[in-house]
Amino acid sequence: MLQFARRYSAVARIAVGLTAALSLAVGLSACTPATDATPTAGVDATAGFPRSITHDKGTTEIKTKPQRIVALDNSLVEAVVLLERPLVGGIASYRNQKTFPEYLGDAVKDTKDIGPLDNPNLELIASLKPDLIVSATVRHDVLYDKLSKIAPTVFVKTTGPIWKDNITLLGKALGEEAKAASKLAEYEARAKQIGAAINAKAGEPTVSVVRFVDGPTRLMAHASFIGIVLNDAGLKRPASQDKDTFAEEISEEQIELADADHVFVTVYAGGSDRKAKFQANPLWQRLKAVQAGRVYEVKDELWMTSVSAQGAHFVLDDLAKAFGVDAAK
Repeated sequence: MLQFARRYSAVARIAVGLTAALSLAVGLSACTPATDATPTAGVDATAGFPRSITHDKGTTEIKTKPQRIVALDNSLVEAVVLLERPLVGGIASYRNQKTFPEYLGDAVKDTKDIGPLDNPNLELIASLKPDLIVSATVRHDVLYDKLSKIAPTVFVKTTGPIWKDNITLLGKALGEEAKAASKLAEYEARAKQIGAAINAKAGEPTVSVVRFVDGPTRLMAHASFIGIVLNDAGLKRPASQDKDTFAEEISEEQIELADADHVFVTVYAGGSDRKAKFQANPLWQRLKAVQAGRVYEVKDELWMTSVSAQGAHFVLDDLAKAFGVDAAK
């Protein structure tokens, strides 16, 4: 054995030298700043790029597949996460939410909160060196020019009633068209399956959605996030909500307009007192859904403010549970 070692001692010395050189190279590589690295390993940043994206504020050229994205609306934050792209900055706090939703998990563990929503921190955004900024005209119309000077910027028009179109547009901007189509198709198929099961079991029931806020109580109609989810499920709405509008506002004297075979209730910050007044009113007690025990309180942050495919799936979970049908997961 010693003779074998001596015979190859020269080779061993060469191998040690090579190993040392390799270790030095790895060490130098490890010292490279993280911000200079590509967040998504193995991504071909040139495939399908450059491309021009037509959006609500005009046309934006995106030279390479975005690797450092900033989203200035909570629904767009969730859309970027849905498409599994690197989000370096986003709106975390929104209305009565203080942080990114827990269900986004590790996808946002390193994402900087660049809020508040109504006044995003432009200096912080610039420091993140984004290669794409996404927002909505309804949110930041006056900031579009400033944001465009930081990085290529794409604006959707609004959020709630066109949330699915927004996912499709972001799919194009991020080079993830196929994934956007697949995620939406998956959601729509599940919505139809759960809705069909509900209609078969409950005899095509009407579904009312009541939102208590710090102001007039809202009956949510078709042109809202939740209205679209219920439409995708093929569920009927009572006459008060079977409208191509965002919502119908009612007073306590109009409580009967909230009635349906099943009533789902959400409470936004400041709406608890109004909810208590409504439910203490004798008119509320006369609702057929109340008398039948078919009133369900669900999370406002999922049914109203998520405005995302993730939120829509949680709504489907709640619907399946309330009606006792298979969740189609």
